[in-house]
Amino acid sequence: MLIQIANILDGDALTEVQAALSKLPFEDGRATAGWSARLVKENQQVPRGEAKAEPIKQMLATRIAENEVFQLAVRPKKLSPITLSRYKKGMSYGAHVDDALMGGMRADVSFTLFLADPASYDGGELVIESASGEEDVKLPAGALVAYPSGSLHRVAPVTRGVRLAAVGWVRSFLRTPEQRELLFDLETARRALFAREGKSREFDLMSKGCVNLLRMWAED
Repeated sequence: MLIQIANILDGDALTEVQAALSKLPFEDGRATAGWSARLVKENQQVPRGEAKAEPIKQMLATRIAENEVFQLAVRPKKLSPITLSRYKKGMSYGAHVDDALMGGMRADVSFTLFLADPASYDGGELVIESASGEEDVKLPAGALVAYPSGSLHRVAPVTRGVRLAAVGWVRSFLRTPEQRELLFDLETARRALFAREGKSREFDLMSKGCVNLLRMWAED
């Protein structure tokens, strides 16, 4: 399941992050790429272990993990450390699939949190492949897209301006995209039913189904 979530960051938080990024060092992003992805990766990243970046990365991780839609769609058990990336004019990241293990944990869901105003740069779309074709994603600053880590994806070349983003990976309590999507749909319907009718017999039965499917599938 691919899901877009608006307003992970509000105006003040976004301004804080953008100001911090302007003062941080960046290095060649190929330093963290696998042996094949290194051939198609051309971007810049804040170095791992950069002390000045830690407060921003922790704030971003907290905002993402505590977002209610993210919790319901992704069912996060653990987040990887955040990577802060920058693409200048001419930079891109060719087609690749994320490693199954990121930082010693299984990567079930990948996410990109957009940090630059989309009007400030051209290109730089996140292109995600599926059986139904390709989907181009370029969101407002502060919005996030999450998608299965097993998907082939790429970042289109930036032709003007600078693309800024925070990326990371999630170990989910639910292993498969189908499980996550089914429970997200049921939970969305359950909440809509409660909002319309209050606590009812139908609501209780739907709640029982949601809870017990999660109990059946969850890996703790």
